[in-house]
Amino acid sequence: MIEKSIGDKVIRLIRGDITELDVDAFVHDITEDLKLGGGFGSAIQQRGGIIIQKELDEFGSLPVGHAVLTQAGILKASYIIHTNGPKFKEPDEEGKLRRAIDSVLKIADENGMQRLAIPPIGTGLYQVPLELCARVTLDTVAEHLKNGSGLKEVLIVVQDTREYSPFEAKFKEGD
Repeated sequence: MIEKSIGDKVIRLIRGDITELDVDAFVHDITEDLKLGGGFGSAIQQRGGIIIQKELDEFGSLPVGHAVLTQAGILKASYIIHTNGPKFKEPDEEGKLRRAIDSVLKIADENGMQRLAIPPIGTGLYQVPLELCARVTLDTVAEHLKNGSGLKEVLIVVQDTREYSPFEAKFKEGD
């Protein structure tokens, strides 16, 4: 585990299953139609229950760069913040990623959250480069924490070495 302090707040890089963490909320990168679908979304629904998809259905759709909040069902977390991140090589990929992360952080603060877990957004099926994701995620989170956020801890949660290495490199910049 690697961490970076920002005043009395901390950003930590960990490997693990984001759905098993004891946090106020974790982030899920979802498509515009807000369907949990296959892959990771399917695992969330299976582990958390159908209430999650039922709440998502009430929102209709979600533009890129925006986020919505649902319960986490029977998962350890209380909530899931679903965000629609960018796809590789679409116009303003970096700006859309930054807006998606900002939207997540705003929802976390509006709901009094102190512990938030964020995965690499857009890097799976949508192939946003991990180096870009690491830079934008860490810079955006650090800036948000410096500006009076109620969050105390933000966990960047990766699953494997392929994801870990670019985030580790970004964490170590300036050390």
